[in-house]
Amino acid sequence: MKELLKKLRKYEITVRKAINSHMQGNFHSVFKGSGLEFDDVRSYQYGDDVRSIDWHVSAKGHGTYVKTFKEEKEQTVFFVLDVSASQEIGNPGRQKIQIAKEICAVLALSALKEASQVGLICFSDQKEKYVKPNKGVKHAYRIFSEIFNLQPESLKTDISRAILYTLNRLKRKSIVIFISDFIDEGFEKNMKALARKHDLVTIHISDRRETDLPKLGIVPLYDKESGKVLWMNTSSGNFRQGLHNTFSGNKVELENLCRKQNANYLSIDTNEDYVPKLIKLFKVRNKAKRFV
Repeated sequence: MKELLKKLRKYEITVRKAINSHMQGNFHSVFKGSGLEFDDVRSYQYGDDVRSIDWHVSAKGHGTYVKTFKEEKEQTVFFVLDVSASQEIGNPGRQKIQIAKEICAVLALSALKEASQVGLICFSDQKEKYVKPNKGVKHAYRIFSEIFNLQPESLKTDISRAILYTLNRLKRKSIVIFISDFIDEGFEKNMKALARKHDLVTIHISDRRETDLPKLGIVPLYDKESGKVLWMNTSSGNFRQGLHNTFSGNKVELENLCRKQNANYLSIDTNEDYVPKLIKLFKVRNKAKRFV
């Protein structure tokens, strides 16, 4: 664990230095609120903007009321981490689940150093672990411990259910960082709802062997989530093209969904260095915030 923490601190320092040097005097943390949040209501006064009238409260017949707002000073950063069996693909030490956990830990540490509250849910087709948002060094070590010591009870995936759980837990607008291989179906509607309510960052983890299998002829392929063995002709052009189209199509659809919902999308392969991509993502988010 000590070597892992040392590695994560090194990555976290690299990311923070790059962002700080790029932003210079206009630094605006990616983990801070970027606008206004609802505070209270008060009686309407002459000169108030009519667009701030709370029509629901005013309709009760006790006068006209307007909404008041306060600047967001603190942001909750909530991680949604997929720990299902489909993540256990990749070279030793570079499996999707290992890369996903490292990224989650690096970003959690960065957020905690910005004095943000950080929370976590690890999911399969059920809630595997929930950590309530909190601050501080002790909380950072708890996040790390929960991430790297977790042994999931289930092998399956239910992204839609994980999103619903997150929506029910988070009562105020938060930064939600969703890390998964997104090998599932029927979660698009809930993903849109998550993006509308929160500031969504989607990190899509993949491994080349999912689309680039060696040509070995007819071989048994084991599905870890279902426990089934399927015999496939890995040398078949139709099989190989179908596999490639499925994964590529899913990636394009998810990226388009995120773009339409103004959510950030980042694709990371297990064979590449994820630090430069995280830095680029942070720069994009900071640039966007200066124009909010």
